Amino acid sequence: MRALITGGAGFLGSHLCDRLLAEGMEVICVDNLLTGNQDNISHLLGNPRFKFIHHDVTNFIFIKGDIDYVLHFASPASPKDYLNYPIQTLKVGSLGTLNTLGLALEKSATFFLASTSEIYGDPLVNPQPEDYWGNVNSIGIRGVYDEAKRFAEALTMAYHRYHNLSTRIVRIFNTYGPRMRLDDGRALPTFITQALRGETLSVYGDGSQTRSFTYVSDTIEGFYKILTSDHPEPFNIGNPEELSILDFASKIANAAGVELRVENKPLPEDDPKVRRPDISRAKELLNWEPKVSLTEGLEKTLPFFKEQLEAIR
Repeated sequence: MRALITGGAGFLGSHLCDRLLAEGMEVICVDNLLTGNQDNISHLLGNPRFKFIHHDVTNFIFIKGDIDYVLHFASPASPKDYLNYPIQTLKVGSLGTLNTLGLALEKSATFFLASTSEIYGDPLVNPQPEDYWGNVNSIGIRGVYDEAKRFAEALTMAYHRYHNLSTRIVRIFNTYGPRMRLDDGRALPTFITQALRGETLSVYGDGSQTRSFTYVSDTIEGFYKILTSDHPEPFNIGNPEELSILDFASKIANAAGVELRVENKPLPEDDPKVRRPDISRAKELLNWEPKVSLTEGLEKTLPFFKEQLEAIR
């Protein structure tokens, strides 16, 4: 089996490369390194079943030979990144999705779209099931990411219905683990970096907004179960255990062995007040649910951040 992964040098993409190689597949990683990092895949470069192509998927993609799976993971994914690259984010969600769907159609491959919990916007329903249509501000600053992913889902389902293309969609909730960037801008890397540096933790708003966090190995297992299923409808992959950002900051400080000191900052525009997946569909149809606790996941994640901070001192 031969798989192509766009955004394969990113946090999740690189872990997915590892998993598919471990399953015996050949893997082609395509990434323009806008937010990805070649260090994430450096350990794979000597593997004869792995190939890296430096390419922007908003341009035409040409690949020789058969391909069984096309997995579209290319996109800035943190608010910091997609606010810095708004046009690129919209282009990779639209043109990039169109090009990768076209490649899947040409190769008669299964297409797998990495979508996001952000398609639910600032939800009025909690937890969020897959049949919730969302509450998104299409012209707000976060709309560049939210609407790019909503369009990508619509385009994927259009190819499924019109061309009878085999498609899969995953809606990813907050995932963490090794290979996250220190300057990612999201809560976990920010909190861990600040805690390890002995700084105050930056909490936006009063910290009452909620999130749920899934360790990367659980998320990747969910991806693989979706990929090897025969279900075209979207699946939420995330942890249904919800906690406030302030409580999360406390857990990070405790894991890092430092006293919790918080600096409150203004809440960004359209920042979701709640975020919690309803994973009933994944449990029923895929027999999937997260297994790694937050305490265990943080224990696995902290050494990576310590190593990265030591390297830049």
